[in-house]
Amino acid sequence: MELSHLLSIVWDVDPILLHFGNGGIRWYGLLWAIGIYACYLVQVKLYKHENCPEDWADKIFVWMTLGVIIGARIGHCWFYEWHYTNDPIQIFAWTINYRNPYLENPFALIKIWEGGLSSHGGGIGLIFAAWLLNRKHFSKQPKFHTSMIWILDRLCVGVCITATLIRLGNLMNSEIYGGVTDMPWGFIFVRDGQTEPCHPTQIYEMLYCIVAFVVTWLMYWKGKAYQREGLLFGVFLEIVFVTRFALEFIKNDQELFEANHVLNMGQWLSIPFIILGVYLIIRAYSNSSKAVTSPKV
Repeated sequence: MELSHLLSIVWDVDPILLHFGNGGIRWYGLLWAIGIYACYLVQVKLYKHENCPEDWADKIFVWMTLGVIIGARIGHCWFYEWHYTNDPIQIFAWTINYRNPYLENPFALIKIWEGGLSSHGGGIGLIFAAWLLNRKHFSKQPKFHTSMIWILDRLCVGVCITATLIRLGNLMNSEIYGGVTDMPWGFIFVRDGQTEPCHPTQIYEMLYCIVAFVVTWLMYWKGKAYQREGLLFGVFLEIVFVTRFALEFIKNDQELFEANHVLNMGQWLSIPFIILGVYLIIRAYSNSSKAVTSPKV
């Protein structure tokens, strides 16, 4: 037996925590739920510190939960579910060789229990939900200075915990891992049919999410970064998506259409978030008029 096999970790964890009937409670779903609730608890603490109305944390819990789940689902179905077809579609002078089944059957979008959630789609969903929440509720409080970015500055601290637990769920599902490695921490994902140790990129992503949490938490409490609108969210975007972009080079492609591309879908989707993060950081420091103070009742 090769040395790499002796040093590697054989990963054969049942993705279902509790079995009953034809289904059960999956680790992935449970960790999603715990992650969302943990994010809510962080919002309660931050909003209480800034003397925000008591119902704001509850509102953000509902809106952000809907935003991240709907966005993650639509994002996966749109960004990743393109399949090569032997019957290409001709539109004017273009030949389209790929087809998305959800365009033909939109009702399949609601089958979230069949799997398929995108972190980039979840991020877009959160941004849209923050914009809508601020427009309909938060901005109507005359004593408070809020914006979509104001909400995201505080939300991103808790999202780090949510993202960490979601990646742990991916690990429990033996999915979204990297290529073959001879490093001693390689995982053999038996349930996914692997016989060679692979990079456990789920753990790598958990680590950078933990780093993002520690950094944004300390920036909030020690550095009072919440007083500069966009700074916390910008730093969060840089830590998460720059690292995500780099890790994609050692991750296996999620779909066949990504094969032989210079950059995969995860990298292309990370670029706009990286650019947005740089813009927000520069904006936070270059325009003093954008600095905000804690809203006080």
